[in-house]
Formats: sequence, C-alpha cells, structure tokens
Amino acid sequence: MLSRRERQIMDFLYEHGPATVGQVREGIEDPPSYSAVRSLMRVLEAKGHVRHADAGRAYVYRPAVNAERARRSVLKHVVRTFFGGSAEATMAALIDLHARQLSADELDRLSAAVERAKRAPR
Repeated sequence: MLSRRERQIMDFLYEHGPATVGQVREGIEDPPSYSAVRSLMRVLEAKGHVRHADAGRAYVYRPAVNAERARRSVLKHVVRTFFGGSAEATMAALIDLHARQLSADELDRLSAAVERAKRAPR
C-alpha cells in the first residue's frame, strides 16, 4: 500500500502526466519540502510505481503502469480486503453509498452492465 503522500503524488501523475519533482510539489496540496518530494519519488521508483527519464538537469517521472491497470489492481485489492472477494457486496456498498447521487441514466447503465454479465459465458 501507498502512504498518503505517495498516493497524493501518484494521483497527481495520473491526472497531469509526466512531471518533475518541482511540478509535483507545486501541484499537490500542502506539499512537503522539495527534498522530501524527491525522496518520495525515489521510494515510489524503488517500489516500482514510477519511472524516470533524464530531462536536462531534472528527472521527469511518470507512472510505471497505465491508469487502467493501476485502477484494476487497486480495485481487486479493495474487493479482496474489505469485501471478502465478493463483487456483489462491493457493488451493493457502492450503490448504497451513492444511491441519491445516481441519475436514472446511470442506473440504467448499471442495469445494462448487469444484464451483459448475465449473458456472458461462464
């Protein structure tokens, strides 16, 4: 798992694309010192979450995996850890959590996704 700061940096990189330490520091809320961000980038690289490329005097960092792959990995972890591996329990919790915010169109799309899943080969 990532620390709060590591997650903050990864979120920035996924949202804004490749960035230098200075750009990350400027773009995150309540940033730590430049050297702290640089250290966090090295930690993230050692963990395999980011890669860097030389750009003159600075390194440019980017996520090591694309956003979709990272999203799937995190979602699998959440489902396994907090919902005992149950997709049903996860989906029910999400719908309950956001029931008032879901539009009729969103609910129709969710229903259509359930119908597609019913027809999918097992």
